[in-house]
Amino acid sequence: MLFNNFLYIDPGTGSMLFSVFIGAAATLFFLARAAFLKIQLLFAGKKAGEAIKAGRKKYVIYNEGKQYWNVFKPVLDAFEKKQTPVTYLTSYSEDPVFEAGYSFVKAEYIGEGNKAFARLNLLSADVVLMTTPGLDVYQMKRSKNVKHYAHLRHGSGDATMYRLFGIDYFDSVLLTGDYQKEDIRYLEKERGIKEKELVTVGCTYLDELKRKMEEIPSEENHKFTVLLCPSWGPSAILSKYGEKLLDPLLATGWHVIVRPHPQSKKSEAEMLERLQKKYEDADNIEWNFDRDNIYALKRADIMISDFSSVIYDYTFLCDKPVMYVNADLDLRIYDASEVYTEDGTQKRIWQFTTLEKIGIELKEEQFSDIKNVIQNASDSPVLAKARAEAKAQAWMHIGEAGERTAQFMIDKSDELEKLSSEKKKEAE
Repeated sequence: MLFNNFLYIDPGTGSMLFSVFIGAAATLFFLARAAFLKIQLLFAGKKAGEAIKAGRKKYVIYNEGKQYWNVFKPVLDAFEKKQTPVTYLTSYSEDPVFEAGYSFVKAEYIGEGNKAFARLNLLSADVVLMTTPGLDVYQMKRSKNVKHYAHLRHGSGDATMYRLFGIDYFDSVLLTGDYQKEDIRYLEKERGIKEKELVTVGCTYLDELKRKMEEIPSEENHKFTVLLCPSWGPSAILSKYGEKLLDPLLATGWHVIVRPHPQSKKSEAEMLERLQKKYEDADNIEWNFDRDNIYALKRADIMISDFSSVIYDYTFLCDKPVMYVNADLDLRIYDASEVYTEDGTQKRIWQFTTLEKIGIELKEEQFSDIKNVIQNASDSPVLAKARAEAKAQAWMHIGEAGERTAQFMIDKSDELEKLSSEKKKEAE
């Protein structure tokens, strides 16, 4: 019996081990392929080198998941318009790219997790563009056959709200607004790392959402709607307050849309299931898990959130008031925790100081009287002006981000090619 117990593997552990095995097998496959190419190069000399060079891509874009389609679509559209081939690698098997009808976008599903990283780690390309942070920090390593790695910002908030060292080892970062440059430069200096090329291109996904939102017809028989849009984790309002906030909100009789953060379905599934079960008989609550948030945003008359950057999506796209519950967010795991002011105190980042200007704080002790609080939370010229100023800072080059990003990749490839030719001539 004791021997049998030692042989037993619970389903969770078995699933994890199977995932590790598959990842390791994929890694070994791509490493073996790379070794084979090196052996070819060793024995076949120039011809093998030319074969490897022939498989090189000029422009590669990597999409790690379905939520990033709106980020990359404007860039792909720009390449298509220019009739310029681009390789698009995706870890989302049902990526809309496969139904988009592109002629110049060559799309390929490369799997998820370790399988995808194994492929990415052995890329051969001039310029690789991605939103995925952690290059040369986590599993994703720089390929020595990639000349330039570019990180595309997929949010209009601070560029320091990544997990520590998230963008340190990219060659360039494409920003949504100029204000994001200062803190990146501070961290580069303090950490003694190479300066990245910082280029403000605008916000691709906000451009795409703006275009889509303009096509949505107005809601008939509209009922006053409150949109609860939390972030995730122990400091987020849904996990922190739950029923304390939902009970009085539903008691108002207004329509309430709850749109949990996508990560909540993975990391807080038990909490979501409990709340959905509790309110399954309530007729004025709607749980929204749509891929695009614009349908919920457009229907809402006011948003309640915490430290989620969706506040800025709503503010910039809808120009309506927002309420926020001040959360004690632990910044120690983020780059922002290492940015300090001249007097040595930790700097308060843009998205939090700006939130205080554009939003109306909702305190826990006000939950019980939330109907009156919301009714009295009227808009004002001061709030409207603050929203306009924040939008101008964080969402520059509106409608141009896809074109600017594609052109950056093309120009960078040309620049690298020219530099390579000059070095070759010098060597001769």
